[in-house]
Amino acid sequence: MKRTRRRFLSELSAVGALATCGFLPASDVDAAESNDTKTGPRIGVCDWSIGKRQQLDALDLAAEIGFSGVQFSFGAPTDGFDLRREADRKSLLEKSKTTGVEIASLAMGVLNGIPYSTDDRAERWVEECVDMTGGLDIPAEAKQILLAFFGAGDINGDEDKIRSTIERLRKVAPRAEKAGVTLAIESWMNADTHSRILDAVDSPAVKVYYDTANMTKMGYDIHAEIRQLGDAICQIHCKENGYLLGEGLVDFPKVRESLEAIDYDGWLIVESATKRGQSLEDCYKHNITYLQKVFG
Repeated sequence: MKRTRRRFLSELSAVGALATCGFLPASDVDAAESNDTKTGPRIGVCDWSIGKRQQLDALDLAAEIGFSGVQFSFGAPTDGFDLRREADRKSLLEKSKTTGVEIASLAMGVLNGIPYSTDDRAERWVEECVDMTGGLDIPAEAKQILLAFFGAGDINGDEDKIRSTIERLRKVAPRAEKAGVTLAIESWMNADTHSRILDAVDSPAVKVYYDTANMTKMGYDIHAEIRQLGDAICQIHCKENGYLLGEGLVDFPKVRESLEAIDYDGWLIVESATKRGQSLEDCYKHNITYLQKVFG
């Protein structure tokens, strides 16, 4: 079971009771409290949101702003920096080491233009990304690949494309399971349709990447959806369109309650959430501070 703050506080209460009864010294309680105050949410950013898609200096900029991690892009073989190449993988890992910024997950935004549901190139690239990610020297929980279903890749409401997506995910899921990789669907679809796809694929390697702004834009009750999807959510975008976090449409204190309800303790990845007239750096420093306040 994941050790969330809620569970920790329950354990801490039990520890305090033992100390009161004389079974544990008070110093043990103090140490536990001290350890808890040193922890906080792990906050990352998408490389494309800071204007550094598939660029090593995304990690430099993330470190400068104050992010702990980066969601790094995996693109087409012609896109320049390419994690299919061993030298580029080594460069990324070295940059992570020198900056102290972790790779929080990977993302295939390229699928917005080259649809996974219909284009054989996209199917092949997902397989390549699975193989690459499985062998990448990053924590197991970071071996998650966002599969984007927007733009030309949108499948919402198109049953033929949904069926094709299910077929392709069924084919690649055993490969992902073997590699220890999670494929995360991010789309315009509601929780019911996401669940239907996951049930049809029937693999622990296929989950949902939840985006607060996208689902709010679609008019879904995001708090009910988060609870409905539960541990099918593998990572989350903390996002607003045209607003800083805390100044837009998304009720993030309530998002925290919903995430606690499903015992989510993964990364909070900031996407977009900028405001016209303010610098990118100032916008994202605000967003970090806000999330630390709400989730810390």
